[in-house]
Amino acid sequence: MIRLAGWSAGMQLIEAVTLGIVQGVSEFLPISSTAHLRIVPALLGWQDPGAGFSAVIQCGTLLAVCVAMRQDIRHLLRGFLTGVKTGQPLATAASRVAIMIALGTLPIVVVGFAARHFIRGQARQLEVVAAAVLLGTLLMTLAEGAAWWRSKRGQTDRDGLQSVHFSDGLTMGLLQVLALIPGISRSGITIASGILSGLDRRTAARLSFLLSLPAVAAAGLLEAWQQRQEIFGTIDAASMAVAGALSAAIVGYGSIRWLLAMLSTNTLWPFILYRLGLAAVLVWLLTTGWIESSACNGKTQSNFFYAEALNCDATTTVF
Repeated sequence: MIRLAGWSAGMQLIEAVTLGIVQGVSEFLPISSTAHLRIVPALLGWQDPGAGFSAVIQCGTLLAVCVAMRQDIRHLLRGFLTGVKTGQPLATAASRVAIMIALGTLPIVVVGFAARHFIRGQARQLEVVAAAVLLGTLLMTLAEGAAWWRSKRGQTDRDGLQSVHFSDGLTMGLLQVLALIPGISRSGITIASGILSGLDRRTAARLSFLLSLPAVAAAGLLEAWQQRQEIFGTIDAASMAVAGALSAAIVGYGSIRWLLAMLSTNTLWPFILYRLGLAAVLVWLLTTGWIESSACNGKTQSNFFYAEALNCDATTTVF
């Protein structure tokens, strides 16, 4: 088995690839990447891979979003630039959605900065993570209940980004703030928000992924820059970074495509049930001592925009 020095006193290649896969799956499926990035290393007895590695695999999932959603991104950018050139930035649906995404990102930036010390500290306690998993599950259940009620009354969910209202994006942006609490799941809370607003599940997921781009890009790239000496300090460290990022990007792309296809014909109930099991596992790990509750036990990361990552010693940045 290959072990490379340079990350946490020597990380095995299989560890880098596995953590990249966990990130790629749990970042986009509504199941909370924080909880999984705590549970997997704890169960397997692995050390904390470090802030730099966490930033790199987050950049891998950013690449996955850009590739998987490239047509939507291109459409929104063209619409926005056309609106700016014509002096009518709100004239088209594409331009409105682009502006909505920018405005919807502001709440998590403001709250993430204001509450950064709480996010790095008390919010990282595993009891909080378990409670947040249940809270996110409750909101997803309410969203499915709302969709069922609309269907029962013969109401049709809105389909496509052209049907998105400003209020949909702003509400989603506000609820996205809850994702700063580890365990909530950014994708879970934002998809639930879209469904509650009347969007169909697939459209809610598309908007959720697009809304993640500004914050994830700022957080991942800034964190990677701040940790560049750790990431590129040695050839071994850089090799681990590439392995983790590539596995996160490839699996993340597949996760996005699969989820969009799945939500075209299915509900969130499989994820709701899975999250209930996840909460039970977290409680079991805590009560049996398999994993420590401490917010800064070397297994969690708080980065200023995004609470879904790995290392508590990281310099706080953004999503």
